[in-house]
Amino acid sequence: MTLLSSKHSFTLLLFLLLFIHISTPSTVFAADRHVINFRSPNLYPEGVAWDPKAHHFLVGSLRHRTISSVSDSGVVKTLVHDTSLPENVTVLGLAVDSIHNRVLAVLYALKPLPPFNALAAYDLQSGHRLFLSLLPSDTAALANDVTVDFKGNAYVTNAVGNFIWKVNDKGSASILSNSPRFTELPVDPTLPYSFCGLNGIAYVSDGYLLVGQSNTGKMYKVDAEDGTATRVVLNKDLMGADGVAVRQDGVVLVVSPELGKMWFVKSNDSWGEGVVFDEIDLDLEGFPTTIALKERDRAYVLYGRVREGALGNSERESFGIEEVRSEKESESENVVWLYVMIGFGLVYFLYWRFQMGQLVKNMDKKIN
Repeated sequence: MTLLSSKHSFTLLLFLLLFIHISTPSTVFAADRHVINFRSPNLYPEGVAWDPKAHHFLVGSLRHRTISSVSDSGVVKTLVHDTSLPENVTVLGLAVDSIHNRVLAVLYALKPLPPFNALAAYDLQSGHRLFLSLLPSDTAALANDVTVDFKGNAYVTNAVGNFIWKVNDKGSASILSNSPRFTELPVDPTLPYSFCGLNGIAYVSDGYLLVGQSNTGKMYKVDAEDGTATRVVLNKDLMGADGVAVRQDGVVLVVSPELGKMWFVKSNDSWGEGVVFDEIDLDLEGFPTTIALKERDRAYVLYGRVREGALGNSERESFGIEEVRSEKESESENVVWLYVMIGFGLVYFLYWRFQMGQLVKNMDKKIN
């Protein structure tokens, strides 16, 4: 009886160890990151967004008046080609408003073109323009990035003037926040991006905005109703910060094309303070500007090579969108998953050992 029980227990244990081995995250999480290479002559996109209904990315263009879709396999199709806009207007930040079935696009005219700062809304299916809102400013302006809330209100950063516009769902624009907090810190004039202040922006469902400031590396929390701003206390500066995205678990991702970095930031007090808990290196030459979040909070960064395109003397048709992951988060997931599998294996082993014991007892009764 003891030999039979031990034999089955040993065989079962070997099976369970093999099961745990092939099921551990070293296999589950070892899949290569998703890389999308796409081609479009001289597109040089700065902004990227994910359309969850159509299941494709949307990108703007430095040189064209277009918004294009990019599939997971890299197929590019033009959704918007707005020839009514001033020639050579740049399409910068993008935000998909799924509730109202539209994409919002920040428009800016680079010098020597006349000043032009606007937000346009386009239908996600037809590409038809729903409104064009000129953004008011009495000072220097560079409309840069955009985010949208559940009511359809859009929020646009002014990178030169250091303030935030609000554009309602009908296209009426006003200045939401011109807080002195945005200009209270000194800026190093030797930085190549010293002119660029408020940049990436993301709406948080609790009713506030998180905004990055390129030339100081600071992050601000801004009330989406009255524009009150406070500086988030971080454990390190996010220099050259550009695109900002907020995951469903509250973790904030910030990308810097100037440093070729992506930071993972979290907060336990609704962004009075924040902690950078991971930092990963990106392709600096690709000039990563913005982030898009797909299903299950999978993060993708855009390599639009905008700096190269801004020089105006180059020709290119290849660009990229690449998935990025936190190595530290993956390690933590691996450990948790391993403990779960080991626990499951032990319970399974003890259960079957008990069953074998019962089987042996029944056999003994029949023999006796």
